Amino acid sequence: MTLWILDTDHISLFQAGHPLVIQKIQAVEPTNLGVTIVSLEEQMYGRLNRIRRAKSTEDLTLAYLNLNRAFAYFNTINVLDFDSAAAACYQEMIDQKIRVGTQDLKIAAIAKSLSAIIVTRNSRDFSKIPEIQIEDWST
Repeated sequence: MTLWILDTDHISLFQAGHPLVIQKIQAVEPTNLGVTIVSLEEQMYGRLNRIRRAKSTEDLTLAYLNLNRAFAYFNTINVLDFDSAAAACYQEMIDQKIRVGTQDLKIAAIAKSLSAIIVTRNSRDFSKIPEIQIEDWST
């Protein structure tokens, strides 16, 4: 069984209605698809930041609508934890001095601990991490 983990960029593409991403996601058995708690954190941070920065009632209304949509989305998909196995993988990557952003390292650690494939457009960073498989479903 292959487990695919959607990176935050592919979650955003799916939410925006990207046809290829939607098609590929729909072709995968839901139990073989997940997102990380790190991506949930990133989206919630972004949604809450939009609420804080809203300049008008229209902006605020849209920001809250998007927060609610994101919340609803994450209730429909398997959210993968940053558990002790992921933490061990994360520390190993830190010790190897892999020069990738902290959030991407955390996502990679979860993927590595589960032997999963990361679905992302960010091959530049994720390809620097040993033993991580990546796919881009947007092209």
